[in-house]
Amino acid sequence: MYRRRTRPEYRGRRFDLRATAVFFGLLATALIVAGFAARALAGVVQRRPVWAVVLLCVVAAILLAHGRRRRRLSAARIARRAGEALERGTSTALDALDDPAPSPLGPVIPAPAGAYDDVLPTVVAPVAPGVAHDALSPEQFEAAIADLCVRDGCARVEVVGGAGDLGADVTALTPDGRRLVVQCKRYGEDNKVGSQDLQRFGGTCFTVHEADVALIVTTSDFTAPAVEYAEQCGIVCVNRDALLAWSEGRAPGPWAAGADGAEA
Repeated sequence: MYRRRTRPEYRGRRFDLRATAVFFGLLATALIVAGFAARALAGVVQRRPVWAVVLLCVVAAILLAHGRRRRRLSAARIARRAGEALERGTSTALDALDDPAPSPLGPVIPAPAGAYDDVLPTVVAPVAPGVAHDALSPEQFEAAIADLCVRDGCARVEVVGGAGDLGADVTALTPDGRRLVVQCKRYGEDNKVGSQDLQRFGGTCFTVHEADVALIVTTSDFTAPAVEYAEQCGIVCVNRDALLAWSEGRAPGPWAAGADGAEA
C-alpha cells in the first residue's frame, strides 16, 4: 500500500478578525488626529517657522531610533506610539497658538521727550499789532487784523477765514454795534488788489454775510478800477500805508466815519 502525500500544515499566525479591526480602527483614529494636527501645525508654521524645524528633527530622531532597533513591533504597539507622538505634537502646537506672536518690528522703544517737536503741527498764535505784516503767514495776518479790531473796541471778534469762507476772514461787531466783515489780502508790494477781487468780495459781504461795514485790508495797494468799484459798493479799502497807520495807532479804526486810514 502506498502512502498518500499530504500538504504540510501552515503553522504561521492565524487570521484574527478582532485584531485586524482594532488595527484599522487605530489607523483611522491616527489619521484623524494627524489631520487636526496638520491643520493646527499649518498655522504655527506660518507664525513660528522654527517649530516646523523642531518637529521635523523630533520625527527624524524617532525614525532613526526605531531603525536601529531590529525587533519587530506589533501593529497595536506602532499605532499606540504613533498616537502618543501625535498627541504630544498637537499639545505643543496648541500651546504655541496660545502664546502671543512676537512683533516683527521688535520691541517698541518709546521716543525721548521732545524728539518730534519739530514735526508737530504749529498752532497760529495771535500776533501783536504793529509788527511787520509782510513777514506773517496768511493765517497770522488774519489774526493780526483781528487783534487790531479787539484793540479798538470791537466785540465778538472771530477769525473765520479758510476753505468755504466766501470772502469773510474776520467778523466782528464795531463799538457802535454794526456788523463788520473783513477780507484780508496779504500781497506783495508789486501785486495790487484788482477789481475782480473787489467784485468777488462785494458779491458776498452784504448779501451772504449781512455786513453793515465791509472792509478789505491788504499789505499792498489797490488798482484804480478796484477803488472805483469799492466806492460804488460802499466797501472800505485799507492799503499798506493806511494799515501801518492803523496798526501804529495813528489812525482810528477804518470803520469809523471819516477815518484817515480808509480810501473811499
